Amino acid sequence: MSAPDRRQPDRARTALRLAPAGAALALLAACTQSGDFGRPRTGVWNGLIDTTGSFSTRDRGRLLLDSGLTDDELTLRDRAWRFVAPASNFTAFQDTVFGLASAHALPPTWRYEEVGAYYEALTEEPSRSPVSRYRKLSDDVTADARLIPLFVALAARVIDADAARLRSLPFAKTLDDDAVRDAVQRVAENRCLIAWVRFEAGLRLARYRFALEHLFAAAPAPESVSAERSILMLAARRNLLDPLLPPDAAARCGLGPVPLPPPPPVAQAEPLVVKY
Repeated sequence: MSAPDRRQPDRARTALRLAPAGAALALLAACTQSGDFGRPRTGVWNGLIDTTGSFSTRDRGRLLLDSGLTDDELTLRDRAWRFVAPASNFTAFQDTVFGLASAHALPPTWRYEEVGAYYEALTEEPSRSPVSRYRKLSDDVTADARLIPLFVALAARVIDADAARLRSLPFAKTLDDDAVRDAVQRVAENRCLIAWVRFEAGLRLARYRFALEHLFAAAPAPESVSAERSILMLAARRNLLDPLLPPDAAARCGLGPVPLPPPPPVAQAEPLVVKY
């Protein structure tokens, strides 16, 4: 897969109507309230997403902010894009990230696949043997599982940098309201992007489990054991995403009406297939 084009379109920004100064100051005061380990409290971040959305509703034409992304933010977007939308145009992906943070919604043309979509794609070729299908399932699951630890480490760095950014805003004497609002919007975009990856990881786990259960019901084979082990590895690594954000982050970004329930601990998970 070729690397995404990070060049942002040359576009004229519309005149921004700034939010009332009192609301911005209240937001900044809230951002300085910390929870454990100096991180913003859960309620503070929830308020951040809500307030950012009200700031940005009149500026829907933009993609990401015109100011430059940090190296970690660029890499975060590259890794997320390959995980949540590997077949999508990168510019459309950037627009979606902005929409999640500002309008708390995906565009109408963006649809999540049904839980059985992966299984249907896996079995659409009648000539494929059950062995090749099990191997393809195992390879796809393993590829996803390998992406998660790298993404988690990167996301943690971005979250820490954003926390420092927010703590510094009340003490910056040269920033105008526009610069403050852009900084807050950037934090919201980063949070919603991380929430999207966590949400998609849960969906993929459900799709892979569906595929394994249906494959085994149709054609039991020893290769199912390797596929199940890969799914268990993905489940364990998906849990690494949970501490990054509050449980309702996906819902607040417009990714779903309610948070996905956490998967059962790997040690207690029931086997999907009978071992040979």
